[in-house]
Amino acid sequence: MASRYHFGDNEKPHFITFAVVNWIDVFTRAANVQVLLDSLKFCIEKKGLKLHAWVIMSNHVHLIASAKEGIKLADIMRDMKKFTSRQIIASIEQNEQESRKDWMLWMFKRAGAKNKNNDTYQFWQQDNHPIELSTNQMVDQRMDYLHTNPVKAGLVWEPQHYKYSSAVDYYSAESGLLTIEKI
Repeated sequence: MASRYHFGDNEKPHFITFAVVNWIDVFTRAANVQVLLDSLKFCIEKKGLKLHAWVIMSNHVHLIASAKEGIKLADIMRDMKKFTSRQIIASIEQNEQESRKDWMLWMFKRAGAKNKNNDTYQFWQQDNHPIELSTNQMVDQRMDYLHTNPVKAGLVWEPQHYKYSSAVDYYSAESGLLTIEKI
């Protein structure tokens, strides 16, 4: 299925959203979040990702990101999603303490069976929904939306108090869990 969303100029910031199939709350487990954090760190250090802002919610992720010159943001996202889907599913399979393991694996297998691009499981929804941020107003609006997401979800009182977000980098003198390039 073709998407109406496409990456524009790779060196310009994009607001990117991607979600777990069926909006399954996978990122309520620290081990699953860590897989995603490690992958984003790798993409920053080795694949040319320039991360400007981010938040990991229970079942979806928002990024404001761009790519270094000559690198396609779509390729980084594709590779990162492919890697993290395999790693997180393996983590779920191996976790004897995961009370929702059978149900989640069944849901991922069911989603995978509906998509000819998958062998067995599908973890991420197909699209990334990238939006090129061409004005300062667009950047400010998406940055505010991204950082206030945990507040609106009732997880914290202030954006900078949410652990899995770049809000701490923007709203305090502290540094967050990932290296960002402020815009």
